[in-house]
Amino acid sequence: MDARAIIAQLRRGEDPSREELAWFARGLADKTVSDAQAGAFAMGVCLRGLSEEGRVALTLAMRDSGDTMAWDLPAPVLDKHSTGGVGDCVSLVLAPALAACGAYVPMVSGRGLGHTGGTLDKLEAIPGYQTGLDEAQFAQVVRECGASIVSATADIAPADKRLYAIRDVTGTVESLDLITASILSKKLAAGLQGLVLDVKVGSGAFMKTLADAEALADSLVSTANLAGCPTSAVISDMNQPLAPSLGNALEVAECMEVLCGDKGGPMAELSVSLGGVLLANAGLATDVEDGVARMVAALADGSAAEAFGKMVAAHGGPVRFVEEWRRFLPEASVIRPVKATRAGYVSAIDGEALGLAVVGLGGGRQVESDVIDPAVGFSEVVRLGDRVAVGDTLLRLHASREDAAAAAEVAVRSAIALSDEMPDMPPLIHERNR
Repeated sequence: MDARAIIAQLRRGEDPSREELAWFARGLADKTVSDAQAGAFAMGVCLRGLSEEGRVALTLAMRDSGDTMAWDLPAPVLDKHSTGGVGDCVSLVLAPALAACGAYVPMVSGRGLGHTGGTLDKLEAIPGYQTGLDEAQFAQVVRECGASIVSATADIAPADKRLYAIRDVTGTVESLDLITASILSKKLAAGLQGLVLDVKVGSGAFMKTLADAEALADSLVSTANLAGCPTSAVISDMNQPLAPSLGNALEVAECMEVLCGDKGGPMAELSVSLGGVLLANAGLATDVEDGVARMVAALADGSAAEAFGKMVAAHGGPVRFVEEWRRFLPEASVIRPVKATRAGYVSAIDGEALGLAVVGLGGGRQVESDVIDPAVGFSEVVRLGDRVAVGDTLLRLHASREDAAAAAEVAVRSAIALSDEMPDMPPLIHERNR
């Protein structure tokens, strides 16, 4: 087989065969396929697309490019994946809350992609937290703590690990087929017995319209189920940041307030909703409503926070992180408000622009080799429908330098629109259990 011939097939709009896709995935993993060929392959899929059969074949090929895990545990092995948004730190709440409800959660997560933040980057804002466990360490943490959030090892879906990084710098992030194969290859390699997908729609999501989000949800659900993993999807709104903070350490702080019972809001609501679907589908709750109630109880009684603390310590983080998290998280050297210059209602928030502004501050990567500054970002971001007066704070900037803060302020003022009339408010959840 030959990478050039496979790329030529894609250029003509033809599906490579299952065997050809398996060969290409192995080539991605062992680097017999070059970076240029990988980028051309990604662009070919992005422009021409794959059939459902081709999408399943690519997903399984990428899964089988490395090791797969099998579990012998006394309760269901469950996980969730978000298609990416801004201010979305649900995984850090959901995984320990599910563990507190009796599930096991081996969560293989990713880094920031485009304008969206990455779960691994957020966790690495916690001093000492190691995301790169080997498979034996990963399995031990899952058994002992109920949850573990890690990066894909070199042996788990290595084809995806390489293609994921190339997509981020070649303008091929938004391909339905590549998103599906990327997400599911890692999830299927983790040996899951149940999966819920949080498919985002809106200005801060990759999918800007409900029709596009439904198409992605259907692609993910059908591909996962055809590959043997029981899966459903929730479509949630991303027309504004999910949490009122963007940036790695700032989002961890939001999660800690939820886990410690000090805060509710959309992020907490979505976390318990996703958990309710998973618990019901796995038989750990009688129905979704009972699952939601169990998740709420785990947050209220402190068991979810306890599970998070155990996980952090097992990954090399501070033993008393839950009790003293404020002193462990890094803080930016420049912190100042961006104030409204006119009165009005917050009528639109361009989440993608805000996410890119965080990247510009150093909170994400513009090239693969960039080192992230975990302290930078935005906090206290206004919400859609908020009424502001002249001089009120739109958000608070966290930057490493004054010039970086000034550039981010320009982006912020363009991203947050004010009007004289109250806007229509989108629901947090558009569809449940699709």
